[in-house]
Amino acid sequence: MMDGMAAVDTSRYPDLEPELPPRSRGVIGLLEENCTVCMLCARECPDWCIYIDSHKEEVIVPGASRPRQRNVLDRFAIDFSLCMYCGICIEACPFDALFWSPEFEYAEYDIRELLHEKGRLREWMWTVPAPPAHDPMGEPAKEETTALRKAAALGAGPARAPGSSTSG
Repeated sequence: MMDGMAAVDTSRYPDLEPELPPRSRGVIGLLEENCTVCMLCARECPDWCIYIDSHKEEVIVPGASRPRQRNVLDRFAIDFSLCMYCGICIEACPFDALFWSPEFEYAEYDIRELLHEKGRLREWMWTVPAPPAHDPMGEPAKEETTALRKAAALGAGPARAPGSSTSG
């Protein structure tokens, strides 16, 4: 060994699983029940690597004058050979249907096999870690603030968000 050189600690990856940092980005998981087929993720994707197919179904609502229509998801696929893992699709989804999974072992011998359909994307959902706990000292959510204002307006009292001061 040379002077001034530290020993290199080589990772033994195939034999030992690496310790990934919390909330690591690996692949994108799909929670199909939350998907409303709004197509926002596919439209916002800069690589156009998300493919969505759907059809409309009539839903009869008791008491409604006419049947309603809802979109039904037929196909949801992400081509990871095109994806640049920017996360715009996850941020654009208003219904929390897409999540980062820490899974990173999805290499294929054929590039065409990197097109993953909704079944495979669903399997990765179960590896998504739970979100971090809410910070009790943090700023309240907009929904909480709005609810407090409405409650204060009904009670004819001053509307105050939790943690805000009364001094002006």
